[in-house]
Amino acid sequence: MNEFNNRIAAQRQVLQLVNRKKWEKEELLGLSSKAIERWISVNRIDPESRLVELVKTASAKLFFLANKSQEQISENYKIISKEIAVISQTIEQEIG
Repeated sequence: MNEFNNRIAAQRQVLQLVNRKKWEKEELLGLSSKAIERWISVNRIDPESRLVELVKTASAKLFFLANKSQEQISENYKIISKEIAVISQTIEQEIG
């Protein structure tokens, strides 16, 4: 359960960081590919931007963690969790 809580907290942190910026039309509402694509489209964000790349990478890593069984998570979970923390810090720098 702790891994679940950590993953949810990481998702929440990414969303909060991205949404610190006042977006033209709509905040990023989730980290699914559909939610990200909608956010890009509605706000007319360059899909090739560094921020979009970071959000998609965080999303993919969180999805990876969500789909691993308990026995596989231990070491990979720690590594990917650290990677997500670094991505979050980079997003914070991008948003300013």
